[in-house]
Amino acid sequence: MKDFFKSLLASFVALGLFAGGVLVLLVILVASMGPTKPVVPSRAVLILDLNTNFTDSYPDQGPAELLQKAAGGGLAEGIPLHVLVQAIDRASHDASLSALYITGIVRPEGVGSGPAALKELREAILRFRKVSGKPVIAYNQYWTKRELYLCAGVGKVYMNPLGVLDATGYASEVTFYGKAFKKYGVDVQVTRVGKYKSAVEPYVLEKLSDPAREELQVLMGDLWTEWKAAVAADRKLTPAQLQAIADEQGTLTSPEALKAGLVDKLLANDQVLDELKEIAGKKVGDRDFPQIDMATYVKTVPEPSGSNRIALVFAEGAIVDGMGTSGSIGGETLSNELRRLRLDKRVKAIVLRVNSPGGSAPASELIQRELVLARKDKPVVVSMGHLAASGGYWISTYADRIFAEPTTITGSIGVFGLLPNVKSLANEHGITWDGVQTAKLANSLTISRPKTDAELQRAQVMVDWIYDLFVTKVAESRKLTREQVQEIAQGRVWSGAAAIRIGLVDEIGSLQDAVAYAARKAKVESDYRLEGPAEPRTAVEKVLKALGGGKRQYTRSSADSLQGQVRHVISGLEAFTDPRGIYARMPYDLAIR
Repeated sequence: MKDFFKSLLASFVALGLFAGGVLVLLVILVASMGPTKPVVPSRAVLILDLNTNFTDSYPDQGPAELLQKAAGGGLAEGIPLHVLVQAIDRASHDASLSALYITGIVRPEGVGSGPAALKELREAILRFRKVSGKPVIAYNQYWTKRELYLCAGVGKVYMNPLGVLDATGYASEVTFYGKAFKKYGVDVQVTRVGKYKSAVEPYVLEKLSDPAREELQVLMGDLWTEWKAAVAADRKLTPAQLQAIADEQGTLTSPEALKAGLVDKLLANDQVLDELKEIAGKKVGDRDFPQIDMATYVKTVPEPSGSNRIALVFAEGAIVDGMGTSGSIGGETLSNELRRLRLDKRVKAIVLRVNSPGGSAPASELIQRELVLARKDKPVVVSMGHLAASGGYWISTYADRIFAEPTTITGSIGVFGLLPNVKSLANEHGITWDGVQTAKLANSLTISRPKTDAELQRAQVMVDWIYDLFVTKVAESRKLTREQVQEIAQGRVWSGAAAIRIGLVDEIGSLQDAVAYAARKAKVESDYRLEGPAEPRTAVEKVLKALGGGKRQYTRSSADSLQGQVRHVISGLEAFTDPRGIYARMPYDLAIR
């Protein structure tokens, strides 16, 4: 028996040494994959793969995604939008490059790849063509409205002979759970302020209310108008012609797309590659041609060298209480970061990039307070991305200047309370509750029963109070009267183009425009560097961070799939974290198709 235990112990020791050795070898192997400065080949074609989700910050990749990427699978590596735009602008002056080649289908998820983000990327692509004078080729078998918007003006838009093109117009469909909740015994009581504050409607109704339909129709109309104007100008068509195509054909075959003037040529994949070879100085019969993908090219961009620092901070995702998780904005996390930048004398200005539908009112106030304090010491400029609505507008309103794109979704100045209970559902399964309390309202936060009239009245008081604060803050910060704010509030969402007319936004412009303004305001425009959150620099750091634990908040797959839609619904419910059930969040989670 003694020998048995010795053998067993020796086996465990050997197993531990083996595992440790494997771990060391793994770390060494991963370390060997660390970053080296890439070299751009002479006459290289720069390849932009659209097969990703364009977000403001770096994606948080888990171990499985890193391994999949190492094996050559998965979607294209996510590059933050501002980094991508900087790389394209640098490429327009790079003599080593011979052309820009664009392909792939945009994969929007969460708040990424919205119309405003695509507009910034589109403008960068058009700048490349104008500044460099080099050919830009865009090729796909299937063209959606997103890719066509990005590439319609590049000069060479090619399509596979067996492809299709989507020109169906913009649509947004809302999922309603009211009937299902009733069927399964889940009751939802609501309190709200604002005629258009319709975020509660999916949980209690079966279809759009008239005010919700009105605001959604106007918003979609604004976004569609921008798309038609841009694509029509690029393709030498009129918006009316595009409207007719959307109304009468919708999805076009490749011959129809060519006849309509939406693409320039129908070519097979090998024919496009042959053209790229010739541009890169190779012969058609050559096996390959010099090329560099955008994810690699980004690493050739020199580090900023200015002596004055402008801090770029991202507020991306739903605003939640506490520290937050991947894909959300933690009120404590962001306010702590803003406090650090406020107290850092080396930071001359702060640019806050907002891409959020809102969320917790207290968390929004925590963030806003730090921005108000920071503005006393240095310029604070807001750049609105795809979304800056409700709580997203709350944290923006006191900035020195607010920039937005025409297709930014903003406003939604309103508040609602969502108060669910599962009494009927639980009772049907034999679950009941009982207890004691020392005051009439002591158990008002329970989900075991509907709220009493007195509890609903107090909840409405809270909602009214927060809405009044919201209106007051907007009036004060935007130099409007309360009456003016009341007229444009009511929970209504506006496009950026409309927001500038009604005083919610100062200027139509991109993130680059906001940064330039911040530099001028801080009087450092001749010598500054932009600093934002950086991607982990080595593969070792990425793997160690990913293996450090924590619940994965999402997986990367198409948001248009059934799995993606279900995940989107669940993630939306997870953002309702306020213990009082009161939120400053935009109406609906708008999925624009």
